[in-house]
Amino acid sequence: MTVFLAMIGMVIVPLDITISMGLGVMLVVFTTLLTTLILLPALLGLLGDRVNALRVPVFGLLAMNRARGRSGLFERLAHSIMRRPVVWLTVAVVVLLGLAAPVLVMKTGNTNMTARYLPADQYSKQGWDVLGRDFSLGKANPLQIVIDGPAAAPQVRRGVARLEAALRRDGRFGPTQTTVDKAGDLTLVSTTLSGDPAGDATRALVKNVRATLVPAAFSGAPARVYVSGNTAFVVDYLAFFHRWLPIALTVVLSLSFVLLLVAFRSIVIPAKAIAMNLLSVGASYGLMVLVFQKGVGAHLLGLTRVDTIEAWVPLFLFSLLFGLSMDYQVFLLSRIKERFDHTGDTREAVAYGVGRTASIITGAAAIMVCVFAGMAGGQLVMFQQMGFGLAVAVLLDATVVRTIIVPAAMELLGDWNWYLPRWLEWLPNVSVEGHVGGPAPAGDPAPANGPGPATDETPAGRRRSTPPAAEHLNLGPGAVRTAGR
Repeated sequence: MTVFLAMIGMVIVPLDITISMGLGVMLVVFTTLLTTLILLPALLGLLGDRVNALRVPVFGLLAMNRARGRSGLFERLAHSIMRRPVVWLTVAVVVLLGLAAPVLVMKTGNTNMTARYLPADQYSKQGWDVLGRDFSLGKANPLQIVIDGPAAAPQVRRGVARLEAALRRDGRFGPTQTTVDKAGDLTLVSTTLSGDPAGDATRALVKNVRATLVPAAFSGAPARVYVSGNTAFVVDYLAFFHRWLPIALTVVLSLSFVLLLVAFRSIVIPAKAIAMNLLSVGASYGLMVLVFQKGVGAHLLGLTRVDTIEAWVPLFLFSLLFGLSMDYQVFLLSRIKERFDHTGDTREAVAYGVGRTASIITGAAAIMVCVFAGMAGGQLVMFQQMGFGLAVAVLLDATVVRTIIVPAAMELLGDWNWYLPRWLEWLPNVSVEGHVGGPAPAGDPAPANGPGPATDETPAGRRRSTPPAAEHLNLGPGAVRTAGR
């Protein structure tokens, strides 16, 4: 559900490439879920106890120790971090903010309109270089101005003449050619632009034609004027994503907040999760700008330095990374919440959850980093950017965010992690892993100090809305458990 909700940010953008990518990811997740729920249990049923017949020596032992409830490396690390939460949280957040800083100078563009970033051995790249060097790209970058109105009308004819004169005076356009269709209601003024079709200078030139030259030439004429061509497409393409990116981000953040609010019955958990995910995504953006735009380490990594980041890449990265990050978050918090329901001790529950999930999250992240790194090893710049951004973000999210920031932040917040205002107690009591109560699971003994006596106050100092009898049965909405810490 987290990945589905994140991909809605792609699907709602009315562009074929974003809709197809979003639906593609949704279909992969859906089919994988069906396989996991249907095929995997059948295979495990056939294998029975033989599923452990070929146990990997080191990792198999670690897994068995976790199953028996023995503390592992990540659980001890979580305890160590929670002993100095302010220091660890400050360092981690400052590092991620520092990595995210270059995003302030991110420039988006479109490399589809130029062959300059294609591999050097491609004939199209070689031909493009020759056109650019010897002919200023010639007719490879046309500018087409369409006048929709009666071509024989005096105002339209004068407008066309004024436009042609303005283009000649400017000096940055090629020769003009005017054509009228047979019906006499459309006039096409064609010229050419020199320079990179997606470059800043050519885009500024097209914007000037639209904002200044065309209105001045056709003022009062009974016609509508459209400016088209390769560079005009790039201008509209970038404006489209600038307009839709905030909308998509708002939709994804809102849906994710509601999902976590219902799943964990807390307003602090979703707010904190969103803030942490934004940190990891921002750090990914910043590193992408640093490597691709600024060229820092690009040669060493075998990546191509470019002037801009492909316009659709930030949206795709945000949607997919936010889905993956929330996936990790739900997985980790489910273990923490499950333990907290049994013990009432937030610190012990956090260490338990991190210890039981960190190695699995790290292993899954390692697989994805390898896959995304392979994508970044390609020759097309847009896929280099996408693979690099995904690999870096997943690596940071599975290490810095889940291993350091989550334990430190939850330790500082304590029982406030589970705060739910009374006016939201009408929310359904949904448990991600099903309702559990009673004693702790086998192999997972409760902490030695045990849960403290139930108090009559919530962390906000208000009276509990459910009786103490619901303390460990998870019966009452908004019930808060406090530990003898």
